[in-house]
Amino acid sequence: MASHDSHIGRLPGLFANPDTSSFTEFLGAYSPQSLPGGRTPPASRAGDDIPHGTTIVAVSFAGGVVMAGDRRATAGNVIAQRDIEKVFRADEFSAIAIAGTAGIGIEMVRLFQVELEHYEKREGRTLSVEGKANRLATMVRQNLAMAMQGLAVVPLFAGYDEERDEGRIFSYDPAGGRYEERDFHSIGSGSVFARGALKKLYRGDLSAEDAALVCVQSLYDAADDDSATGGPDLTRRIFPVVASVTSDGYRRLGEDEVGALAQAVVDGRYDSPGGPTAPLR
Repeated sequence: MASHDSHIGRLPGLFANPDTSSFTEFLGAYSPQSLPGGRTPPASRAGDDIPHGTTIVAVSFAGGVVMAGDRRATAGNVIAQRDIEKVFRADEFSAIAIAGTAGIGIEMVRLFQVELEHYEKREGRTLSVEGKANRLATMVRQNLAMAMQGLAVVPLFAGYDEERDEGRIFSYDPAGGRYEERDFHSIGSGSVFARGALKKLYRGDLSAEDAALVCVQSLYDAADDDSATGGPDLTRRIFPVVASVTSDGYRRLGEDEVGALAQAVVDGRYDSPGGPTAPLR
């Protein structure tokens, strides 16, 4: 009879024969407490001392999409961090950004990145844009219990659709509802003000560079009216994180590129503090 020692070091059978190509489903079966929603705190509301990420915007253009986020995290009325990053590469042809509880949001992003990589390795192909958006919706839904206690995370997802040759934008609610947005969208505490700027500045013939400029303009407007959103900090050289997704893949704009856009926006506000205006007729 084989001794117990002969089994030491072996992985459980679940690892050898997983029944799913979803990493989150696998983790939920083997170690559910490792999922963001698997560690539900006691039944009480979270306090204001937990850092929250704020405003994210996305703008589509011919052949792709640009996503940008400010750099401020707040804890109540205090600036918790001035240079937090909220826009991330999801995979080669998609981007994800988060607003809400910063720690849980960043953990969700990392899990989503592993989810997409795991699927590609197991199936030998990437998920479609809609498939990625649906997987993310499931992950958001798994965090519902924590969201009900004040630890909500709301992501924004954007990807390049090879079949359509266009960028697509998906938003979510805390219950995991998934909604495809047309042309542009914004989330977070300053989203109302950012969306007003996007509506004013968006055009169907935007280039990638113009779309990035529109994003920076809208974040500036959000910071102008929302104290939880950080504007460009020229003295510290802290600028929004801006990334584009096209047929060439995900690309994060360099600091010099974003700095030039931010400088142009700030310079323009000296003459027109309210920003660019849309034609009346």
